[in-house]
Amino acid sequence: MAVDDLKSTDAARTDPRNRAATLSGLDALELGGPKGKTPLGRRIWRSAWPKLLAVAIALLIWQLIYLSGWKPTYIFPGPRETLAEWWREMGTGEGWNNIARTLLRAGYGFAISLVVGGLLGLAVARIPVLRAAIGSMITALQTLPSVAWVPIGILLFQLSETTILFVVVLGAAPSIANGVIAGVDFVPPLWLRAGRNIGAQGLSLYRYVAGPASLPAIVAGLKQGWAFAWRSLMAAEIVGAASEGGIGLQMTVFRDLSQPPGLFATLISILIIGVLIDAVFGWAERTMRTRRGLTEAA
Repeated sequence: MAVDDLKSTDAARTDPRNRAATLSGLDALELGGPKGKTPLGRRIWRSAWPKLLAVAIALLIWQLIYLSGWKPTYIFPGPRETLAEWWREMGTGEGWNNIARTLLRAGYGFAISLVVGGLLGLAVARIPVLRAAIGSMITALQTLPSVAWVPIGILLFQLSETTILFVVVLGAAPSIANGVIAGVDFVPPLWLRAGRNIGAQGLSLYRYVAGPASLPAIVAGLKQGWAFAWRSLMAAEIVGAASEGGIGLQMTVFRDLSQPPGLFATLISILIIGVLIDAVFGWAERTMRTRRGLTEAA
């Protein structure tokens, strides 16, 4: 009878549904049970007020520099003139069109970088020969200034969208690949052995153990990859690779027409987009920390 009970226990443990339930139960135990949530309005305000305070301080410093007469007003405009120009651009729709075109380029460029960098990082992390051959080359590509790829892209693809895509992918993919490599490398072997002991094998081991363990490093790589993609895109558009629209091309036009308020207004749009994207990644990081019991539930 004892032998039969042992066999039934082993069969239950190796059942995929039971494995999933066991792992989910362990996650719930680690989190310490359900906790009350802070109201949405309070969470939004708690996250927004430091940023609003930083903006107010920056505007104050800007206004003081403007009033000091450090540069002539036709070179260094004040906040009032710049914000009025920004509002005019948004009101006419010109600013929105340029933002939409730039974000579209950034979106599909980052998506391709995610596929290329993810597959490359996974291959390098799992194949020792490949790591020895090109592992250091990935870091070297990451440190290469993005603007250095623009002349090569123009030489290969002329002034086209392909040139911008070429620059963005080469700027972002190495960072994403390094994030994947770091995530795989720093999965504790003890966790893998523990997963195998409770019946996780093959894809289940990666789904429930290796994947979640490496996710923080991968998300950090994605965040850094987006930063490199955005910088690469701005460099390509400002240098002149963009033949139609875009924030960078808009800045070039304002520079050629000697319109500093337009230049600073476009810079404000770039900063706003950066803050919004950082908020998305910040939300992802906070969610991971909360689910892992590393911080209080928001």
